[in-house]
Amino acid sequence: MSILVPHLTTAQSGPLQEIEQRFLDEQAKIETWFRKAWQSTPAPIYSSVDLRNAGFKLAPVDTNLFPAGFNNLNRDFMALCIQAAQVTLEQMFPGCDRLLLIPENHTRNIHYFENLATLQRILIAAGYETRLGSLSPEVTTPLPVELPSGAKLLLEPLQRTADAVHVGDFKPCIVVLNNDLAEGVPEILKNIKQITTPPLTLGWSHRFKSNHFKHYQQVAKEFADTLAIDPWCIDPLFSYCDHVDFQSGEGMTELMQKTEILLQKIREKYQQYQITDKPFIIIKADAGTYGMGIMTVYEPEDIMKLNRKERSKMSASKGKKTVSRVILQEGVYSFETLDNSVAEPVVYHIGHHVVGGFYRVHKDRGPTENLNAPGMTFSALAFAECCNNPCQADTQKPNRFYAYGVVARLAVLAAARETREVI
Repeated sequence: MSILVPHLTTAQSGPLQEIEQRFLDEQAKIETWFRKAWQSTPAPIYSSVDLRNAGFKLAPVDTNLFPAGFNNLNRDFMALCIQAAQVTLEQMFPGCDRLLLIPENHTRNIHYFENLATLQRILIAAGYETRLGSLSPEVTTPLPVELPSGAKLLLEPLQRTADAVHVGDFKPCIVVLNNDLAEGVPEILKNIKQITTPPLTLGWSHRFKSNHFKHYQQVAKEFADTLAIDPWCIDPLFSYCDHVDFQSGEGMTELMQKTEILLQKIREKYQQYQITDKPFIIIKADAGTYGMGIMTVYEPEDIMKLNRKERSKMSASKGKKTVSRVILQEGVYSFETLDNSVAEPVVYHIGHHVVGGFYRVHKDRGPTENLNAPGMTFSALAFAECCNNPCQADTQKPNRFYAYGVVARLAVLAAARETREVI
């Protein structure tokens, strides 16, 4: 089967890096390891993982349990998404045939609506009647939405009767969240008897990135021990700092101290591997998404050089939620480019199945910067076969995307362990 992917003009366009080649060589061992891992810890219903590839290091930098962006996947592989949804839902919720999808409160975000339309189409094609129950106060009656792609949505106001939610007379078996609950769990969803997936306690009002990466650190160690590799090659070092106020300056001294400690650890690893690039750290809100509240730091002193506008940006995340706790994460260079712009892969999953992905591309950002920012574009990749089953028949074009699927699944396994903690 021929799979077309964008041509990459990248540092990774030459011979396979050692870590990628090791994954290809150990495919049977890797897939056996994953099979046993999923048996003991089932994956979340869906997820997406942001990766960064520096060549000497390939690591996840964020894992989203309420992914938006299904519309950016390669449409040629929609059948794979449908099959993965069928298998995952049958295993997770046997006997269920009606789903209520709870979206974000965006009532004017066309790109997000395209994501919803794609996700709803996948679930319906998998054999599940699926309706959209909106939490938005603007949706008081059924609201039809026509999209540029030609797709149509019907947003219906979410209702509650006793201990169950519904839309009109449609009573779902399962409530599926595509809302990250960054502003807290709404009253209408509290203490309902229906199964809610992902669990309400994994919304950003409860979840911390640092807790996820604590689990990922352990997963990476177990996996690395199996392959006899250094876990650092797939695991970003991190710490976190609480009680931080970028506006008043409270907690800045401790933040600088922790930055220096983490930078020193990274310097030591760079020396070990004779890496000449300059180490850096990404500081971002420990809870939240949408690329808000993020800064790149090369020296501890950079923290004190923020101007008023930059302090204001670091002080709030989605929904104007105040940032008081941050994660300090080892910065991973992105040496991949697409059309002469820095790119990073984002891998999507339904259950533990890799169903696609895309490159997030930003022409105005550098290899150390956050690409999840205004001005980014997306280029779909056909990850379907190459993330799961590497084909080395053509030795001139080695399949390097298998490594993305491996590392992304490690992050999903970490998310599965997070889920196990709260249910």
